[in-house]
Amino acid sequence: MMSQNRQEEKDRLRSQNDYKVNLKSEILVEDMHQKLDKLIANQEKIFKKIEMMEKLNANK
Repeated sequence: MMSQNRQEEKDRLRSQNDYKVNLKSEILVEDMHQKLDKLIANQEKIFKKIEMMEKLNANK
């Protein structure tokens, strides 16, 4: 009986740890998605500026 209780406690702690690790991973992935979205938006702005500069130079 004592052995079973110890095993149940180990299982419970392992389950809690798994949950915390998964939650942290999910938060980190969401943060990376947000950063990637910002990078893509900045890249699009840069491309638009380059296109405008190329058009201005082509008209000269």
